[in-house]
Amino acid sequence: MTHFNRVLIANRGEIAVRIIRACKEMNIETVAVYSTADKDSLHAALADYAICIGTGSPKDSYLNLERIMSTAVTLGVDAIHPGYGFLSENSRFAKMCEECGIIFIGPDSDAILNMGNKSIARELMKSSGVPVIPGSDGLIHDMDQALVVAKEIGFPVIIKASMGGGGKGMRIVNTFEDLSRFIDQAKNEAQNAFGDSSIYIEKYITESRHVEFQILADKHGNTIHLFDRECSIQRNNQKMIEEAPSSYISDVMRKNMGDSAVLAAKAIEYNSAGTVEFLVDNDNNYYFIEMNTRIQVEHPTTEMVTGIDLIKEQIKIARGDKLTINQEDVIIRGHSIECRINAEDPDNHFAPSAGTITDLHLPGGNGIRVDTHLYPGYKIPVYYDSMLCKIICWGNDRAEAIQKMKVALDELVVSGIKTNTSLQKRILSHPDFLAGEFNTNFVNKIIG
Repeated sequence: MTHFNRVLIANRGEIAVRIIRACKEMNIETVAVYSTADKDSLHAALADYAICIGTGSPKDSYLNLERIMSTAVTLGVDAIHPGYGFLSENSRFAKMCEECGIIFIGPDSDAILNMGNKSIARELMKSSGVPVIPGSDGLIHDMDQALVVAKEIGFPVIIKASMGGGGKGMRIVNTFEDLSRFIDQAKNEAQNAFGDSSIYIEKYITESRHVEFQILADKHGNTIHLFDRECSIQRNNQKMIEEAPSSYISDVMRKNMGDSAVLAAKAIEYNSAGTVEFLVDNDNNYYFIEMNTRIQVEHPTTEMVTGIDLIKEQIKIARGDKLTINQEDVIIRGHSIECRINAEDPDNHFAPSAGTITDLHLPGGNGIRVDTHLYPGYKIPVYYDSMLCKIICWGNDRAEAIQKMKVALDELVVSGIKTNTSLQKRILSHPDFLAGEFNTNFVNKIIG
């Protein structure tokens, strides 16, 4: 086991604050890196050391591998935690850490590379016996190949970028006539977003649920899952509300999906915290869609129902500890729900809302958790993701968790900017949401 004296957090915002707090609880010194736009950010104030690494643009700061590595080497850190987003799933960055003798708090670079390429991941899962959605065998190289695949699996189909994420490089196609145009659009968008225009095609499941399983795997061959999260409440393929556990799947299905998630992790000799994501159709068939080789935004919902600190477990695994949790030790207690509060205006086509937080009141009480980097007077930079905070509520059952969330959202005050709080309240009060009768198209239907 390696002891960590000092960890650099290669991220910003609420996840950087979350990691810093976990490190402090483990008596580990922290190094924050920040951009000029984040000079007054909470994560920079809370860390033991804070180093400016560039201007506000992500490519000049949080995506600048060389500056981050230079800071890490200069300050003699033992490890780097990438959080989520930015460099968290960058295999080159993980490889640089390995070459510099700095531990990357995540899986090895090969696992990131294999799972980061969605078409490779799909083929790996298929060969390992994990269910995958019908689609192309590998990449689509030309229109003739695309036409053959579309004819074989039937419309609608979905074009996906191999290196995709966040809905980029994705197009739903309903007819042969649209196929060529949408392939060109998806390839161009993928090239601009990821520097890689490669695509593949899958059958598009029109009515589906998005259910994911949290994985923990150590470097000694031990792999467990921490059960499931329901992530079907999305807008433009971006999650808005997450729950643990899913109210949709049965106990038998949960067991089968959990076994498949563990099988997926073992297939790539995974070692870290990670998430295996599935789509579930109306006939209760489930299919692997991707594996996120990092901590997830929605990880607190799992922490609330299992009592397991995922960031601490991730750090322990990285330093070589064996898991002290067996599968039979993991028990779901109650129900948890998370709402992402974003700086955007739902009444104005979700336009970004920048500005200064003039007044702030965060909700509290039994079973209420808020993960955030906000404080009164904080000026929201225009360069980064719009998420301001995550409100997580725990209840004895789903109904109680939802009611607590409604109370928490009523109590929340974020003045000086627009937020999506009103839309979150609308979703939580919708009869279909309350009944658990929704899918990934739910939000688009209610906002028109």
